[in-house]
Amino acid sequence: MTVNTNGGNTVRQRGLAKMREVYGWDFADGPGDLFGLTADHLFAEIWSRPALSIRDRRLLLFGALTALGLFDVAEIQIGAALRNGELDDEQLREVAVFLAYYVGWASGTKLDAAVGKVLAQESGK
Repeated sequence: MTVNTNGGNTVRQRGLAKMREVYGWDFADGPGDLFGLTADHLFAEIWSRPALSIRDRRLLLFGALTALGLFDVAEIQIGAALRNGELDDEQLREVAVFLAYYVGWASGTKLDAAVGKVLAQESGK
């Protein structure tokens, strides 16, 4: 576990806490350097910077994931946005429409399908 501290919490603890906040489920400490860098730097530092909200960052991430064709990862973000109350059904559909004009119609359509899939899954819970 990381030993650097900030206000009594280790960097890893802050990273895991931010991961819980971003995704809406508990994260246990994981093995390996990739998990460590993800928790310690991406979440404890980057996602925790004050200039943008989690919602802002998630919208940016939707654009990047759609442009890269990473719709399986987008589904995780869509579910988290719904669970955290950051975006509703209509807003998520609007993100897909908007992005279709900037990253291509096919990609926007795939994001819309991912939104539909997650909405169906979430409504069945």
